[in-house]
Amino acid sequence: MHNYILSCGSTADVTPQHFEDRDISYICYPFELDGKPYRDDLGRTIPYDQFYAAMAAGAETRTAQINAYEFEEYFEPFLKDGKDVLYLCLSSGITGVINSARMAKENLEEKYPERKIYLVDSLAASSGCGLLMDKLADLRDSGMELEALYEWAEENKLRVHHWFFSTDLSFYIKGGRISKTAGTVGSMLGICPLLNVSADGKLIPREKIRSKKRVIQAIVDKMELYADDVLDYSGKCYMSHSGCYEDARQVSDLVEARFPKLNGPVEINSIGTTIGSHTGPGTVALFFWGTARTD
Repeated sequence: MHNYILSCGSTADVTPQHFEDRDISYICYPFELDGKPYRDDLGRTIPYDQFYAAMAAGAETRTAQINAYEFEEYFEPFLKDGKDVLYLCLSSGITGVINSARMAKENLEEKYPERKIYLVDSLAASSGCGLLMDKLADLRDSGMELEALYEWAEENKLRVHHWFFSTDLSFYIKGGRISKTAGTVGSMLGICPLLNVSADGKLIPREKIRSKKRVIQAIVDKMELYADDVLDYSGKCYMSHSGCYEDARQVSDLVEARFPKLNGPVEINSIGTTIGSHTGPGTVALFFWGTARTD
């Protein structure tokens, strides 16, 4: 048994089995589908294929942050049990949820002065958070103490690279990440934007690439450019997708062929309902360890 809890949000976009196997706790984000409230519970309540089919058919989605009270309810049982907590927050570049977590931390540490809650602004999203959590679990299992683990996370979190593309621009237009004019023209020309997560945790369009075939090649080229040890990369590689498994599989096959020293096959996950509410169907994301992200 460990003397502290590793935890994050359901937005780490890995499977329930992965969380269980790695002994990682998680809290589910709220969202709405056509006005009906749900929890982003890793596809249990609404299977991902049904969720993305509903979006493609025009269903309206709405997401919300976890509030301070919910965080207190989530953290307090661990503290009562004599455990400290490290919580990995979804990037402050795309949500202010870390502020709710900070309020809960302040209240609970006053109530339980002998306990500690460490909050890490991951500057990451989706399975990028999942990849970082997996490494933290490795370090925990090797015997690293909580304070040292927190310091390691802060020092290394920008080494997790996020590259992603979409074959459906409509939800990026709707969310304001791509202008309506650029999106309309891009859709007519078959443009698939290549984006990444910046050093301050924001989603940034980087390149406009014509055709899915070319953007699939381009995203693997980015991994070769930035990955630790280049083609000798020996870390893990995660992917996530929103209702387009075959596209993710194509990218995965290319990655496994180009990086023969990978630590196991590429792990392909679904983008959950929180992040997927903003991406819509048709997004593929690639995550790996590399040189620290800069802008």
